[in-house]
Amino acid sequence: MESRKIRVGIDTGGTFTDVVAVDEESGAVVTTKTPSTPADPAQGFLTGIEKVLAKLGETGDAIGAVSHGTTVATNKLLEGKVENLGFITTEGYEHVLEIARQSVPDGYGNSYFWVKPDRIVPADRVRTIGGRLAFDGSEIRPLVEDDVRQAARFFADRGIRTIGVCLMHSYANPSHERRVRDLLLEEYPEATVSISSQVLREYREYERSITTLVDAAVKPNIRNYVNNIANRLREFSSDEGEARDIPFYVMKSNGGVLSAKEVVHQPITTVLSGPAAGALGAALIASVAGVEQVLTCDGGGTSTDVTVVVRGEPALTTEGRVGAYPSKIPMIDVVTVGAGGGSIAWQTPEGTLRVGPQSAGADPGPLCYGKGGSEPTITDAHVLLGRIPPHLLGGEIPLDTELARKGVEQLAHQLKLDFEACATGILEVSAWNQANALRQITVKRGLDVRDFTLVTFGGSGSLLACRLVDILGLKDVLVPLNPGNVSAFGLLTVDVRNDYVQTHVCRHDRLEIAELQSGLDALAAEAEIALADEGFGEAERKYARSADLRYLGQAFEVRVPVGDGPVTPELMDEAAERFHQAHKELYGYDFRGDPHQHVEWVNLRVSGIGPIKRPTLNEIAAGTGAESAVTGTRPAYFDEWVTTQVYDRAELGAGDVLEGPAVIEEFSSTIPVHPGFRARIDTFGNIRITKIADSNGANR
Repeated sequence: MESRKIRVGIDTGGTFTDVVAVDEESGAVVTTKTPSTPADPAQGFLTGIEKVLAKLGETGDAIGAVSHGTTVATNKLLEGKVENLGFITTEGYEHVLEIARQSVPDGYGNSYFWVKPDRIVPADRVRTIGGRLAFDGSEIRPLVEDDVRQAARFFADRGIRTIGVCLMHSYANPSHERRVRDLLLEEYPEATVSISSQVLREYREYERSITTLVDAAVKPNIRNYVNNIANRLREFSSDEGEARDIPFYVMKSNGGVLSAKEVVHQPITTVLSGPAAGALGAALIASVAGVEQVLTCDGGGTSTDVTVVVRGEPALTTEGRVGAYPSKIPMIDVVTVGAGGGSIAWQTPEGTLRVGPQSAGADPGPLCYGKGGSEPTITDAHVLLGRIPPHLLGGEIPLDTELARKGVEQLAHQLKLDFEACATGILEVSAWNQANALRQITVKRGLDVRDFTLVTFGGSGSLLACRLVDILGLKDVLVPLNPGNVSAFGLLTVDVRNDYVQTHVCRHDRLEIAELQSGLDALAAEAEIALADEGFGEAERKYARSADLRYLGQAFEVRVPVGDGPVTPELMDEAAERFHQAHKELYGYDFRGDPHQHVEWVNLRVSGIGPIKRPTLNEIAAGTGAESAVTGTRPAYFDEWVTTQVYDRAELGAGDVLEGPAVIEEFSSTIPVHPGFRARIDTFGNIRITKIADSNGANR
């Protein structure tokens, strides 16, 4: 039988499904794209596997594992299609969703106009049950099982099959919730149930309730989707009539993957599946190129996702949101802005120019696609200014520049601008939208944006790179090889990872070593069981400990690493010292040494990590001079119309250097190099764009 040596990464986007396969024996990496199939996403997935196997000349028997980034959960939440949910909570707390939090978007100046959004579960679908736990998990009143059975019958009579359960203080003791789940399924076997002690063992009842309900809402979709793909993958692996289960992993929001059989039990962990993979792929590519501090910019057709990577690790947050729903599960800190290639340019009632968040998407798409689009988009502006060629994907998609011109000229007339000023303005507004998103993940987190290299990828990610350097004062830009496939490549770089949390509120000076040790040990034991189930031997398993700390009286925490080994006073003090330092970096001050300000521990966390073998990035051949890659010239607009050389990226080799104005083209992406910028090809084939220094040594 053939050796199972091919690992496949598949990232399903709104327009295209990107596929990357690596041959673990030869190190060969093959990439391809296939149209996504929204009606049945599994179909595009399987077509992608067929295409990549054909390129490698292999059969399904050679597949060792498949890793997948999915937007099934994300899309359901972003589209607001969360309905037919039921909610069970503790007697007296039926309005926890209505009370929510006192925070008002855009500050209290907006409080007069702001209308609180509809809650995720209407009041008539909330049932309360008797029984009560104290904050330390001790039982005040026993669970009233008859209330649970009545609630099950209530939901069954109304055909409500998806139920979230969040009882007071169940993070400290899950026994009541587990009993509720068992009784519900006993009484109503068709129901899908999520309990908060399994989804999020953290205090803050509102966030825990919402996170649990969102988990329940996406569970049926994720279960059907993942099981469908797992079953159809078996068709690829028949060996003389015998099918086998191909190891199938799904990307999680926290920067890890999980086997399909496990992910159906914790579907909320997949809500930022795609953007997380892109951030990790970009982080690895940049790290190999010797860059440890990067901002990633993943530009698609509808939106651009940005993240920050420090010392090779993307920043994590538990304060994320997906659509209208706060989510407290650990996720890579991604900010999304409606500035993709299909984002529509429009005039406000006040007569100003705006771009996005509305998008023409893939169908009908920008005007230049000629599929019936009626409004000018970012892509139309790029093609009219000569920044992108009059065709996409190496000629597969011809672009109609005349249609684009009519749309942009019409908008220019409304705005009383000339044609070039309008097209340039569209790109300028888009660049500032992206720059503001990049500031959110740096300046708002206490980081200096000027210390970072920008890694741009995705189909439209690199088009505004030079403007972002100017606006933000960035060090430089790195554009990886095959930028359209970085997210799919990222899926092959990801370890299996499970996160466990337990609330443990205590002042630092009153912490008991034994209590802290037993709390961390209990979480590590859960992580160990999960890694064993995933097939990792004892020697392979790794554990990362951390804790959420704050100053006594604060409302929010800062996460810091907790060292390995037995808990000692020195280890606890080291964590507190890390907290002081992190607080100063984030907020500009700390209370280190102030006897009146106490540090408080809030949550303990353990991540169980099962390492996988990462693909190696190979160096490319030395170049013979950028001139050999020139394919011609065309007029392009950079403040004025200039004759611009066009380069074929595939013909550029290591060490080749070119100066703007220039446009570098490849199959899945285009990189305009503005006047005053220089592009150099590094040893791994990345394009490194920097501003040219003037005669005084300053950047122009």
